[in-house]
This record gives sequence, structure tokens and C-alpha cells, in this order.
Amino acid sequence: MTFPDKQTVLDYIRDNPTATTKQAIAKGLRVKGEERNVLRAILKELEADGALERTGKRAWAQADRPPPTGIVEFTRIDKNGDLIGKSVGDNGPFGPDITYAGPSGKPKGKAPAVGDRALCKINEHDGEWRARAITIIEKRLSDRLIGLYSTGPRGGKVSPSSRKERREFVIQEADTLGAKDGDLVIAEPKPQGRRHYGPELGEITEIIGHISDPRSASLLAIHAHDIPTEFPQAVLDQAGDAVPAPSEREDLTQIPLITIDPHDARDHDDAVYAEKLDDGWRVIVAIADVAAYVTEGSPLDKEAYKRGNSTYFPDRVVPMLPFELSADECSLREDEPRCTLAVEMIFGTDGHKRSHRFIRGMMKSAAKLSYEEAQAAIDGKPGGKAGELLEPVLKPLWGAYGALCKARDKRAPLDLDLPERRIKFDDKGEIEGIVTKERLEAHRLIEEFMIQANVAAAETLERQKSPLIYRVHDTPTDAKIAAFAEFLQTIELKWTIGERPQTHKFNKLIGELKDGEYDQMVTQMILRTQAQAIYSEENLGHFGLNLVRYAHFTSPIRRYADLIVHRALISSLKLGPDGLSKEAASQLEQTAQHISDTERRSMAAEREATDRYLAIFLKDRVDAEFDGRITGVTGSGLFVQLAGIGADGFIPISSISKDYWVLDTAAMALYARGSGETYSLGQIVRVKLKEVTPLKGGLLLEMLSEPMPAPEGRAEQRRAMDIGNVPRRKGGPPRSGKPKFNKKTLPKHKRKSKAKGPKR
Repeated sequence: MTFPDKQTVLDYIRDNPTATTKQAIAKGLRVKGEERNVLRAILKELEADGALERTGKRAWAQADRPPPTGIVEFTRIDKNGDLIGKSVGDNGPFGPDITYAGPSGKPKGKAPAVGDRALCKINEHDGEWRARAITIIEKRLSDRLIGLYSTGPRGGKVSPSSRKERREFVIQEADTLGAKDGDLVIAEPKPQGRRHYGPELGEITEIIGHISDPRSASLLAIHAHDIPTEFPQAVLDQAGDAVPAPSEREDLTQIPLITIDPHDARDHDDAVYAEKLDDGWRVIVAIADVAAYVTEGSPLDKEAYKRGNSTYFPDRVVPMLPFELSADECSLREDEPRCTLAVEMIFGTDGHKRSHRFIRGMMKSAAKLSYEEAQAAIDGKPGGKAGELLEPVLKPLWGAYGALCKARDKRAPLDLDLPERRIKFDDKGEIEGIVTKERLEAHRLIEEFMIQANVAAAETLERQKSPLIYRVHDTPTDAKIAAFAEFLQTIELKWTIGERPQTHKFNKLIGELKDGEYDQMVTQMILRTQAQAIYSEENLGHFGLNLVRYAHFTSPIRRYADLIVHRALISSLKLGPDGLSKEAASQLEQTAQHISDTERRSMAAEREATDRYLAIFLKDRVDAEFDGRITGVTGSGLFVQLAGIGADGFIPISSISKDYWVLDTAAMALYARGSGETYSLGQIVRVKLKEVTPLKGGLLLEMLSEPMPAPEGRAEQRRAMDIGNVPRRKGGPPRSGKPKFNKKTLPKHKRKSKAKGPKR
């Protein structure tokens, strides 16, 4: 036969994308013998021409066409907020860019992110290659290293800023990018050939600040979690020319709606009003009509989706929307007309809702009050605007809140009163101190009004049979409840296993133990039993609030989920042309997953930044002593939260004492073998600050307090567990009896000795 030409080989590969190896191609083209050498030469020519890309030692793929099913490595996010990757072979990435288009079928976990690899189904749509993930097969740490650049006798190096990272890069003079000692940088590994010995070389690609900058802690968190800070020009242009979408609006400007927010709030996305009726209360919750300005598919919408939510650091905010909208056009500023999507609710004197309706209107805020101003007026110390509005506005608000409290108490949401701390900064950006946020009735009032508005949104959309994104908080799992019940047994408390967990039972337990020995210990354990709240197209209810249905509606300036609910209300109630499209409605499952991921990203970044700022605050107090509370118990040591500061430090188990310490997972305690003396979750202890690493936000502590005596009933049990002082294997009891051997792993001479002799 005459061997086919290059075009025939290329056509065959195009028609048979799974035939990637030379052997498979040869078999398909029926090439035998010496003709295989010709095939090899053709494949090399096609590779040199750029028609094929090598994916392995003897494997190729089309340069312009990925396989229908294959591994995709996601490497970046483009300007539209889409996750972009490439097909991966043995030789690394190949082929055209591929856009992530969601899961293949029902989501089975987290969506892929930058640095992840996933098995995907790949197809072409309107000239664009799209991937739907079947499963994430490899979670990869980014190749880049974010950390501190320092110089020494042997040159420069980059030390990591993350506690999870163990790598360091050596930086040669030509690769410093002008970085100076103490600069915070981003470094990439430098290609070093196949054989490399000694420390890993790197090159600095970006200088993000200096360690002495008071704002460096949040800068590190922003870059570590890839939180976008700069808005594209198209987004800024749209925000600068913001004009609301045309729609009929009800005039609410004569109603004295007011905003009640933190004193330093720059955006105001909710306002409230209440009036007494003969047999109840009329309450209006007015929300900024962000959907009128951020229309579906616009640059503003794509950027808001990409960010998912605003991220709040101790020293700055990374907003979801540009300042022109978040703090101006969409913000419900005092005495300025603003577009609103409001809900009017009628409550009985018992606090139960009788009816509600949604209004697309125009409002004008009568006042901008802080929580402290509103509370002071109610408490008999009125001043300024709060004093003027005390009788006509504030007292009716508190009257309606009193009625809602009756229904709330009957509903019995989970009542975990956890202190919230705030880092205060001076004018230079230096940390001034740590303060505990005071919980006022004014906070609870706004929270309850917002909860009712969110419930009304979910109810309306369900009634309209409209797609929506719920805010769900699943019931604690059976495994977590079983562990909780086992823990309670260790402090001689009972919990019925098998019954569905209910919030009022948790609340009753908290009430019985309040201010007692086990108060904080049990509160921490209850918190650990809880699932994480997420966004979902499927309604799982909200366990913590004890609500059957719940959706986020009240903060569209800072949460994309609320914007989706607004659009769904607009389309289902026919309140304008800027509602939720059918295409967007069909993608709500993927949207819910995405915004749940961005929320977790923001929470992780906020937590990291806070830890670093607390470490910076404490760096000059090494060897100082603090009171603290044990908040975590592990086999490697204890986590202790410092009283009044909120910083968490670690005490290694080897440093506690010379005793042999054993982890009791049921009791969440470390106990000394023999004596049974204990350090338990929630225990108040005295500690010394031994070491501070501001770059990583780490605190190393030394235990000063003596352990507690072994609880009655547990001492004997522990001694029984420790008989013989035989360390237990991980995951099981001490070994006993003769060890069992696997014949396949035995040396040959021992296998022969095990052979049976002749039968007699």
C-alpha cells in the first residue's frame, strides 16, 4: 500500500480524538512494518507545523482541538470572571483555552478553582471550548509563593507567608525585580532543568508592599486568595454613567424610612419603618434597588458575579460594586431620592405575619442613625436626629420589634451569644487596640426585621413558582450529634440520640449551663456540631434560624445572592423588564455553588488578615502573661484564645509538661496517663506568650496553669485504657496476641518454613 499523506493522518486524528498514541494511530490506519517509520516522521512534521501537540513520549493531540473527555488544568480567571484552563497530557498543558461551564450533572462538591485539575467533558459552543467537570481529581497548591523577601550572605530568599506552605525560594540577583529587604512579594519557580540539587530557585514577579506597611496584613490575604481589587475600565465607565432601568415606581418618599447602621458605614442598603395598627403593626423594609443599575449580562454584572460578595478586612473593604454605586447611587443616603425594592409586612400583636407585598418604589431616607444613637434615644438619652425621630419613628420600630420578639421566642432560633471583636486603627493605620463589640437591642431589631424580609422573599418566589437561590443551613449530621452526645456523657449530661435535632433543645442546654463551669465548653461543642450555611437551589431549610424557607434579599450592594433574588422578584411579580432571564435561571445551581465558594474565600482571607493584625499587635509583648480559654484540643497540642484580645495561640503537647498526654476525643480533652489530670475544651487557663510570627499570624504559647483533676467516673476508665502503658495504634485498640503475617510480604526463607510437610 502507499502510505497516506499528512492530511490523511491529520483527518484520522481529528475523526478519532481518542486515538492519541502512535500505536493507536498506526492500528487505525493499518500501518505495519517499515511504514511505521514513515508515520513517525509524518507525526513529527505535523508537530513542527503546529498542527499537533505532543502530550506524552509517544502521544499527540490536535493543537486546536482538545479531546472530548480528558484532564483539564485550570490556570487563571479571565477579564470576564470565567475560569480558564487547558487539557493536560504527560508533557503538561496543550491545546486551546477551555472555559469552565459548570459541573457535568449534579454538583458533587466544590467547584474547581485556579490550580485545580479535573476530569471534564469538553465540547465546542459558538467557537468557544467549554468544560464540564465530572470530578476534581487533584487539588494543587499554586506554584507561586507569596511571602517576605530577605537578603543574607548567600543572596536573597522568599519565605512563605502561609502557615501551610513549607517551600522557600532562593532568588538570584537577576531575578529580584528590584525587591528590597523586607518587601512582600510574589515569586514563581524558575525552570532549572531535569536534574536539580540544592534549594529551589525562584524569580520575583510582583512586589505587593513592605512588611512595615500597617496595611500589609490584608494585602497578603488579598493576593493569597486572588481577591480582585481593581475594577476593569468598562465596569467603571458603566458605574459612572449609572442610570436605573425604567419601571413604574410607587412613591414612598413621604414615609419616614430610616437607616440604622454601624457609625462608620459607607453604604446603606436597607431602611426600616413601622407604624401601630389597631390590631398589630405595619412594617416596611426598603432595600436598595441594585438590580435597576446592575443589569444582567452587563460588565457590572459580570464583575459582581466574579467577586460574589464584598470582603471586609479590619482595615479596608474590597467591594462587590464600584464606589460610585455601592456608596452613592445605590446607597440609601439621607434626604436623597433613591430607587428601592421594598416589602410591606403586616404583623399581629403576637408577632406572627398576616400578609406581605413587594413594592418597587422611590424613597427618601429621613435619617442616617448609628446603632448607638438609636439605642441611646430609646434608653432615654436622645440627641440630634434620633431625638427628633424618637416619638414618630423609633418608638413604633421598637414596639413592632417587641411583637416580633414574641414570635421569635416561640420559634426558638439557635441562641449562641458569641463575642465579636474589632481591631481599632489610628489615623496612621497603626493598631490602636482591640475592642469587644457591644450587642445592643438596636442590632437585634434590625436583624429580626431583615430576617422577616428574607422569609417574605422566599415565600413569594415559591408562591410564584419562580427559581431562586435559598440560603440554607442544614441540620447537624447524625455523626456530629452522636459525638456531641458522647461528649455530654463525659460531663454527666444526657442527650437523646435518634431524635431529630431541634434548636430549642440546644437553647435549653445553654440556658441550664449559663455562667457555670461547662458553659463555654458546651457552647463550643454546639458550634462544632453545626453545618456551614451555603447557597443552594434546593431548599434544605435554615436550622440555625429554625425556618422552613429562607433567602437573602436585604444586602444586594454586598452580596450577589441578594441580586439574584431581586431579579427573580422583579420578573415573577412583573415589576419591570430587568428581571431574571430564563438562561440565568437555568444556571442557578452553578451560580449558588460559585457564590458559596467566593463567600468561603472571603471568610478565609478575612480570618488570615485578622490573625496577622493580632500578631502584629502582640509582637512587642513576648513573655507577657494572659488569661485564655482552650478553644481546640488535638493530638499535637492545645489552641488557646487570649481573653479580651481574641487572638488564638498554640501550645505544643511536648511543651505542656513531662507527663505523657493522651487525646480523649469523646471528652475533647488531653489527659495525663496515670494521674488522669486534664486540660479540656472551654477550660480557662493562664498562658505566657513565647513567640510571635506576624508574617504568618502565628502565636506560640506556654502553659502556666495546672491541669484539672480527672473527672469522676472518667479516671477509672482512662486507667483501664492505659493498662500496661502500651501506646495505642492509630485508629484502634492496643495490639494483643500473636501478630498475623501476610504470606506475600514474608521473606522467601520464612515462606518455606511455613510450608506444610507430607501428610501422615
